[in-house]
Formats: sequence, C-alpha cells, structure tokens
Amino acid sequence: MTYDDSALVRRLSPEMQAMMGVYALYWKLEESFAALEVELSHQECHMVIKLDEPKRMGVLAADMLTVPSTITSTADALEEAGYLARQRDPADRRAWLLVLTDKGQEMRQMLVLEAGALFHRAAGLDADETAEFARLARKIRENIMKTGIPEGLKK
Repeated sequence: MTYDDSALVRRLSPEMQAMMGVYALYWKLEESFAALEVELSHQECHMVIKLDEPKRMGVLAADMLTVPSTITSTADALEEAGYLARQRDPADRRAWLLVLTDKGQEMRQMLVLEAGALFHRAAGLDADETAEFARLARKIRENIMKTGIPEGLKK
C-alpha cells in the first residue's frame, strides 16, 4: 500500500517541498545503489567514480569529503582487487597518484551509466529538468562547501 501525501506537500512552503524532495530522492537512490550487484563497497564505488583522472590521495580525500586514512584503506582494497594502481606523480616524484586500471575504467563506466539510469528512474525528470536540477544542485553544493563542510559529509 502506498501513502499519498501530495496534498500535504503542496501546502508546504517551497523550501520545505524542496527539502522533502531531496530527502526522498536521497533515500530512493541509496536503496537503489544498495541493490546493485557489484563487488565493491559504497566507499570503493565512490572512489572509482571520483577517479575520472589520476589524483593524489590528498586531493581525492578533499574530493570525497573524507579523511586521508579512509582514502589509504580504500585505495589499498581497490589496488589489491586490480581496480587501481599507484604511480609516481611526474610533477613531484615524492608524491603518488591513484590511477584506474583498465578494469577500474570499465567499472567506473558501468557505475556512471547505472547511476544515471537510477537517477532518471527515481527522479522522473526529463533531460531539460535534469540539467536544471544539476545546475541548482551544483549551486547548493558550492554554497555548502564555501560555508563549511557538514560533519556528516566528513565521515
């Protein structure tokens, strides 16, 4: 049985409607991602997606809003499974870059495609609406990043 609260939601302020929509989308996507049959953990999937180009671990920690020790342990697991490799940074031979292997690139491509499909199924937006939502979401994220990362994003 499905509960229809659309009349209640329409009586709320636009701000409350936006928050309720984002909250519902978040939980629907979490549920959908949990149902994906991949051998990687949530954190490992996040890292693979963020590695669109070779990155130093410190940069990746900032990108993923997490601490360097989390990056190290996640990178170790992905390296052991053959999804990434460590390479010396040609700009600074003391530093290491994390680089996706061919297997990692294939996994990243699959995750990005599947995430897009999950988003479209969950959100029910057309291409123009998705582009507008993405623009607004980037603006919100940039504002949050400027005003201080919430503790929940640091975990």
